[in-house]
Amino acid sequence: MSPSPVSTSTAPPAPAGAAPAPTPARTPASGAGPSSYPQPGGADGRDGEDLSQLEDLSQLRVVPARHPGRVLLAVVVGLLVAAVLFSFVTNPRWEWGVVARWFLAESILRGLLETLKLTAVAGVLGFGLGLVLALMRLSASRLISGVSWTFSWIFRSTPLLVQLLLWYNLGYLYERVSVGIPFTEIALIDTRTSDLMTPMLAAILGLGLHQAAYAGELIRGGILSVDQGQLEAAGALGIPARDRSLRIVLPQAMRAILPTAFNEIIGLVKGTSIVYVLAHAELFFTVQLIYGRTQQVLPMLLVATVWYVVITSLLSIAQYYIERHYAKGAVRTLPPTPLQRLRAGLTRRRPVPRGAWA
Repeated sequence: MSPSPVSTSTAPPAPAGAAPAPTPARTPASGAGPSSYPQPGGADGRDGEDLSQLEDLSQLRVVPARHPGRVLLAVVVGLLVAAVLFSFVTNPRWEWGVVARWFLAESILRGLLETLKLTAVAGVLGFGLGLVLALMRLSASRLISGVSWTFSWIFRSTPLLVQLLLWYNLGYLYERVSVGIPFTEIALIDTRTSDLMTPMLAAILGLGLHQAAYAGELIRGGILSVDQGQLEAAGALGIPARDRSLRIVLPQAMRAILPTAFNEIIGLVKGTSIVYVLAHAELFFTVQLIYGRTQQVLPMLLVATVWYVVITSLLSIAQYYIERHYAKGAVRTLPPTPLQRLRAGLTRRRPVPRGAWA
């Protein structure tokens, strides 16, 4: 079967002496306006203008969008902050001279050292025991899981002040503490409870066990936030259970654990101030002794406040960088550090040399 001839239509030749027929206008493509594609020779209305001499868009200045509401709010907030700072600086009853004299006093630094010591020991005890409690709570054994739940229930239901006083007065319940081999008369430790239970030990037990009850639930929630498919995939690859927990689950759980964990540590720093009821010479108890003797209550409270602010600020900085470290597997690009933001801001404000965009 022969192919069909392609039909073409050609205009008949114009007779001699007749004017040439007008050229039909080119129809723009569908969806494009009449000026979408500039054409040389006047087809776009520019009458042969050289397109290379059009305005260079790189010379245009980019103007950011204006937000008058945001600017107004920033001005109001700035005025309020300035008023508060002005009140702090100009009010003579704050007695900043007294604050400066006592801020680095030897007794204040000793109390600060005791506060840091209590925070470190109680924090290690609390989060170490909290990890054990979290794993116990996730156990398939009902007895082990029930013991963990009961511990958290008791210590979260009891006020911290009550726990501190109970530990300090443990000698009223048990006169002696004896540790040895069961069902024999061999005793490794045998001492009076009142001699053993010092204010420091009572504070560590009270703060640490109270913190462990919250840390256990915190860590358990972080572990449960990891997708179960991670464990199934690791098990299918034959990875041992220990490596599955330490190398796969725990690093991912840390992203959920860290923000709340640092909140708990910051709360523990401030919670050490309640140890004053045991007459242990931490920061707040030391401040109380000083203003009880000098009657300079507000300046001494301000000394303690500033030191607590310094400690919590350092912990917040550490939290930022630790969270940034564990975010490596979750985001493609890590967020810039404050120093990097500062450098970027200075670079943006640096004037551009003349002719740099040419």
